[in-house]
Amino acid sequence: MSDLDQLTQSLARNLKRWRSERGFTLDALAARAGVSRGMIIQIEQARTNPSVGITVKLADALGVSITTLLDYEQGSHVRLVPPEQAVRMWSTEAGSSTTLLVGTEARGPFELWAWKLMPGDGSDSDAHPPGTMELLHVAAGELTLLVDGVEHLVPAGSAASFEANVPHGYHNKGAEPVEMTMSVSVPPAHASSY
Repeated sequence: MSDLDQLTQSLARNLKRWRSERGFTLDALAARAGVSRGMIIQIEQARTNPSVGITVKLADALGVSITTLLDYEQGSHVRLVPPEQAVRMWSTEAGSSTTLLVGTEARGPFELWAWKLMPGDGSDSDAHPPGTMELLHVAAGELTLLVDGVEHLVPAGSAASFEANVPHGYHNKGAEPVEMTMSVSVPPAHASSY
């Protein structure tokens, strides 16, 4: 079985598990995530490999991390993730990329990301659930952080935090690659809140 097949099977199994655990019907999850019922059925039957955007919408709607949707294992209180098991979620031909390094479900999803943005590249995100916080640290280059339509310049060595319940984006408008580490904390979701 290829890595993609394993990922598709994991996503199918975990989406069903978390939808059931949250008490969401197919229709409820579709409405909450803004993803068609048919797409959710295809994912749960491992008949499709959804885009990163759809995976993020489903994770947000369920109140779990992308890590949890892709591979859910509980065990020791210490979870080591070797570099080859980090999940590359997005990349461009220019060499920009995001890698989900590690995540946990304690008190809601909490993720750690490594980002590389080449000059001229960027990535935009829809609003996350209320209470979602993002923290980032720029190690190299200068990040143009866009939050609710307002640009903020974050130079190397600087950090930023913001509530990510508004549209936001990360862009490199400079001449050098941007390297940053980001953490995302999402409050847990419950079916009774909708």
